Amino acid sequence: METTETRPVVCEFLGTLLLVFFAVGSAVLAGEYIGTFGIALTFGFTLLALAYALGPISGSHVNPAVTLGVLLAHRITLRTAVEYWIAQILGGIVGAALLFLVAKQVPGLKTHEAFGTNGWGDRSALHINLGGAFVAEIVLTFLLVFVFLSVTHRVAVVGFDGLPIGLALAAIHLVGIPLTGTSVNPARSIGPAVFAGGAALT
Repeated sequence: METTETRPVVCEFLGTLLLVFFAVGSAVLAGEYIGTFGIALTFGFTLLALAYALGPISGSHVNPAVTLGVLLAHRITLRTAVEYWIAQILGGIVGAALLFLVAKQVPGLKTHEAFGTNGWGDRSALHINLGGAFVAEIVLTFLLVFVFLSVTHRVAVVGFDGLPIGLALAAIHLVGIPLTGTSVNPARSIGPAVFAGGAALT
């Protein structure tokens, strides 16, 4: 793979790593202090920063669902999509690993339980069932992908795409955290689940 082809893939790896470490980290390390609103803003601001930092290189998908949407919109090739998916999943796992290492140094923090993972039933604040959780995640993910595709379209305002994407993710988390913990991003969910283990992996 040539350097020009490698840079976007590396950016997707790094971007997903940072998204998981900082955004999921806000829930794991500071959730009881900043609450749902603070966690939602952290997710939104982190994605906003990544959009401007990495967007010119890779598009800053940092999310397999977004990459799928971009692929279906015929904006990238299948090969690029697969490379992005691999980078995103690995980035999510490495980001979660770094977060896990930090969290283990905090006395009394139960890293073996939720660890920023998603779920339904007893693992949902509102005890939503599997069907409801599935529908909620589909709708929330659709909104994120829809906003991403809309604001990154060639007729959209240049340089404006990061703000609405970040705001959309923040709004999505305000609604989704009580329901499922909010995934809308397989890489963001898989990474923490690897270290939480148990029901998080089902």
